[in-house]
Amino acid sequence: METLMEYLPALLPLILIEVGLALFALVHVLRHPHYRHGSKGIWIVVVILVQFLGPIAYFVFGRGEEE
Repeated sequence: METLMEYLPALLPLILIEVGLALFALVHVLRHPHYRHGSKGIWIVVVILVQFLGPIAYFVFGRGEEE
């Protein structure tokens, strides 16, 4: 536990960025009607279960055209 408390100041910004990115991607998945690759259900699973890389993959590959 002492080691965790030692690294917490360095890890906290990364954790907050990850949570924020995942929430932003999840809201976008739920509101967006068009997708280039996959379906809404698949992207929800990817965004939630594949930490840090899931939301990035969604914004790079899965996000469809804005309309």
